Amino acid sequence: MKKELRTTEGAAPVGAYSQGLVVGDFVYTSGMGPLDPHTGEVVGDDVATQTHQVMRNLGAILAAHGLGFDDVIKSTVHLQHLKRDFAAYNEVYKSYFSQPYPVRTTVGSELMDILVEIDFVAYKSA
Repeated sequence: MKKELRTTEGAAPVGAYSQGLVVGDFVYTSGMGPLDPHTGEVVGDDVATQTHQVMRNLGAILAAHGLGFDDVIKSTVHLQHLKRDFAAYNEVYKSYFSQPYPVRTTVGSELMDILVEIDFVAYKSA
């Protein structure tokens, strides 16, 4: 059985998808971009600023189920400019976690008018 997670503190879906789903002890988020949840506008024009906004959006979705960044076990990251932006994105990303870090896949992707998109899998035992 799955339960939808929805919060006005995270970017609203712009298509046919949920912000997040709870399935058993796992929480899955959609890929989040750097959208301001109140205006729907892209925040920032550099990867560091955009990564902070993505992490705020994801943090809000996790919080909607009583979770935090320490509960994240897996992330998938898409960067518009992998070689150019990896170091700056990585500095911001790691500031949200403590060790052991979640497992992660980071790839270069063609994104629509944004520099970074991230999704999470988190775990919370009942």
